[in-house]
Amino acid sequence: MKKLNLIYVVGLLFFFGSCDDAIEIDQPGRLPAEQAYENVNDLELGLTGVYAQFDLNPEIYFTTIWTDEVSIDAPENGGQGQSDYGFVLNPSSAGPAVIWTSNYAAINAVNRVIEGAQVIEPSEGQQEKYNSILGQAYALRAFFYFQLQSYFTTDYADDSALGVPLVDYVPTINDEAVLRSTNGEIFAFIKDDLNKAEDLLVEESNATFVSQDFVTALRARMAAYRENYPDAATYASELLEDYAIADSLEYENIWEDEGNTEIIFELERTIGDNYDQQGASGSPAGAGYVGVNWAFTGPGPDGGVYYVMSQSLLNELNPADVRFNVLLHPESTTEVPVIDKYSGSESQPLMNDLKVFRASEMLLILAEAYVAMDRLEDAAALIKQLRDLRFGIDTVLPVFANKAEGFGAILDERRIELAYEGHRYKDLKRLGERGNRGIERAPADCAVNNACSLDVTDYRFTFPIPIVELTATPELRDQQNPGY
Repeated sequence: MKKLNLIYVVGLLFFFGSCDDAIEIDQPGRLPAEQAYENVNDLELGLTGVYAQFDLNPEIYFTTIWTDEVSIDAPENGGQGQSDYGFVLNPSSAGPAVIWTSNYAAINAVNRVIEGAQVIEPSEGQQEKYNSILGQAYALRAFFYFQLQSYFTTDYADDSALGVPLVDYVPTINDEAVLRSTNGEIFAFIKDDLNKAEDLLVEESNATFVSQDFVTALRARMAAYRENYPDAATYASELLEDYAIADSLEYENIWEDEGNTEIIFELERTIGDNYDQQGASGSPAGAGYVGVNWAFTGPGPDGGVYYVMSQSLLNELNPADVRFNVLLHPESTTEVPVIDKYSGSESQPLMNDLKVFRASEMLLILAEAYVAMDRLEDAAALIKQLRDLRFGIDTVLPVFANKAEGFGAILDERRIELAYEGHRYKDLKRLGERGNRGIERAPADCAVNNACSLDVTDYRFTFPIPIVELTATPELRDQQNPGY
């Protein structure tokens, strides 16, 4: 695995500028597991390093710029995002490279923890802690592999389609390169990791740590992507029994990091952590405050705004909907609609926790499952339930004449509910054709470069294997995704 492992580190050094000990390249004479991990507390430190690798910033940035969530016609835009905004996607693009390298780096860190756990005998009273650490590691590895699959496979539901290279061990410098496995093999591996995690995890009430509910939420999301809708409905329903959908006030508190209603799992961002920095503006490798994805210094029109809300998204918002107030800064103008979903917390502008799994996503997964199972009225009732809470009034029950209308409505609601959370690209990829939706920018959004629309059948709705990986592992060139 010499070639693939090398690119983990090279990519991180290039994009992030630093590299933690937990993901350093293996070399002859590296510290073996029995010396690196001598007790359960050492394992816990290793797991902390894995959590430090967990970041949604790369996909949030890429998705918002590449799809139809922002416009680059902003006061302080100096050319940021021109390629992504113009639908340019190729093996040299930064987005695929960052998502590839960052997730494989995290997988490498997880594999070290799992390998280390094999040589430790928990002392008296530490078995539960040991089990929890190992369970979290398996669940996190499953998530990172699912992230890779989400971007780099052409068809989530096709077991014979190519997935990503599978590495479930700590490689050495002398190992051979690993080529792509099939979807069937990768998804089976993810399921196995989740089963292991479920058997090991203990009850967890803190939404910033992996729990049984994290496992269930990932299963629900994966089942929906895989079009295994009976399972998606089962897992989503299970979580909705325990997690309420936020009302208007609770919803606002979520995005001010002052409330945890409907939060199943989130990544905490706080003063003094690894992400307490401005990061690289205008790059998918920002690795800092999430709000810096769209503004240089702070929220509001005077915060150095270099991306604004797209007119096409703004046109979908209703001022009576609490999501209008969360998404749009109150001092916005028609010409400068400022994104406000991540205005900041703890007195730090633009720094907010990243929400990974929320109950509202589970509700929309359940609605999607109902549409697929031809339970259109049940799906409509769920969308009405969500809108009632977001508007604070009794809203009109939607009516779907067929599945296409139902899937289209699911996409429209996900576009508003999950805006700027990194879902849009993958949602269009998997549901766009069934719901008759694609990227359709408003004339004002595409006037700058005439990149106005993109059909969801376009090959660019699957990422290319990055050039840095192809250079290190030439054998992967024969497995490059179509169109590249």
